[in-house]
Amino acid sequence: MRTCVACREEKPKRELIRVVLLPEGGIAIDESGKRSGRGAYLCRQRLCWQEALRRESLSRALRSSLSSEDIALLRDYAESLPEKPEEA
Repeated sequence: MRTCVACREEKPKRELIRVVLLPEGGIAIDESGKRSGRGAYLCRQRLCWQEALRRESLSRALRSSLSSEDIALLRDYAESLPEKPEEA
């Protein structure tokens, strides 16, 4: 189980998307959850990504300031996600 840094909801690891702070600097979106580096998890819905960026909870979880390029990457990725969670 992992916790979304935006909504604080616990979900199985496979239901969340991992954002990784890379050892060489920068971030990556790690859908496989296997890249090395400090990670933070977000739900697969646009609202959580927007909230994490707005409140800077992603920066706190990664213990690093996000560059404007990193924020742009995350915003672009969030736009590809559904706005609300899919009903089971």
